[in-house]
Amino acid sequence: MSTEASNLVLSDQELSVWGLFLQADIVVKLVILMLIVASIWSWSIIIEKIRTLRHQNRLADEFEDMFWSGEHIDRIYDRLGSEPEGVMSRVFVAAMREWRRGGTKLGRMSGQFQSIAQRIERSMGVAMSREMTLMEKGMTFLASVGSVAPFVGLFGTVWGIMNSFQSIAQSKNTSLAVVAPGIAEALFATALGLVAAIPAVVAYNRFSSQMDSLASRVDSFSSEFSTMLSRQLDEG
Repeated sequence: MSTEASNLVLSDQELSVWGLFLQADIVVKLVILMLIVASIWSWSIIIEKIRTLRHQNRLADEFEDMFWSGEHIDRIYDRLGSEPEGVMSRVFVAAMREWRRGGTKLGRMSGQFQSIAQRIERSMGVAMSREMTLMEKGMTFLASVGSVAPFVGLFGTVWGIMNSFQSIAQSKNTSLAVVAPGIAEALFATALGLVAAIPAVVAYNRFSSQMDSLASRVDSFSSEFSTMLSRQLDEG
């Protein structure tokens, strides 16, 4: 009875997460380490993106409240400064910088209305593209983990099963005690692949939707503000 109990304890230790890693083949160990690193890196990107998107949406709300409060755009520009926070504020500042540079009395007198309006729109477009590109940093990694991690885990699974069959061939013993470690390693690699991939895919889809919504919001503001400045040029 004591021998059976010791074997049972040994089996429990061997089939623990740490035990599976220690007794795994070097290839399976590398697969496990890669998936763990990918999962940790993915979660760091996910946490950072959650904070960033919440912050950007809050800044956009604050800017829209200030912009549509009726305060003059020159005073808003002076209050924000040259390097404000938030995508929408930066787009506004880029437009105002071009407005003050080209929308002067000299520009109006020379009849360059269309040229000024085009430069303002181009400045807003460049600013928006630059800010959205910065916000999309890390999204490619999430997409890659979501698509590649299951196959990396599957590779570890196949390798672990191959080791199990080799153990059977060498020992000529088909008992569960012989094949269990290799199968457990294989399943462990598969599980890690899914653990890394599922959050990455969900986060990527969610963040893409939120970024598209924010980009659409900023684009709508850009169109309205461009129309407002063009109207002032025509009236000036």
